Amino acid sequence: MAANTADEVRLEDRWRDILSVHARTMCEIDRALHPHGLGASDFEVLDILASGELSHAGEQCRVQNIADRVHLSQSALSRLIGRLEKDGLVQRTVCAEDRRGVWVALTRKGRDLHAEVRPLQRAVLARMLAG
Repeated sequence: MAANTADEVRLEDRWRDILSVHARTMCEIDRALHPHGLGASDFEVLDILASGELSHAGEQCRVQNIADRVHLSQSALSRLIGRLEKDGLVQRTVCAEDRRGVWVALTRKGRDLHAEVRPLQRAVLARMLAG
């Protein structure tokens, strides 16, 4: 087996640093949002929906489009959206044109909670990613 070159070692070290920053940041976001009943992944879905950038007519978004942006499996994302729906934060509807497709939209409660916790999440990002 060939020994790693210095460049490979630096590349591996950078990769591990990225993973470490990601893990620590996600944990800090989880801690900050836990009192509000949310985790980091929950917030990411709410944030994507609130941004409207993936929305159809500015109101709803296909689950598949969200899946392309979050780092969750399709089944994990479906379970997460199910929990958000149960909590009254999002509403799911079946796509009329493609019965396999599912639309998700923020409810008023979801929009209000997102607005309340967004500054907490952004403060964690500012603190953890300050260069």
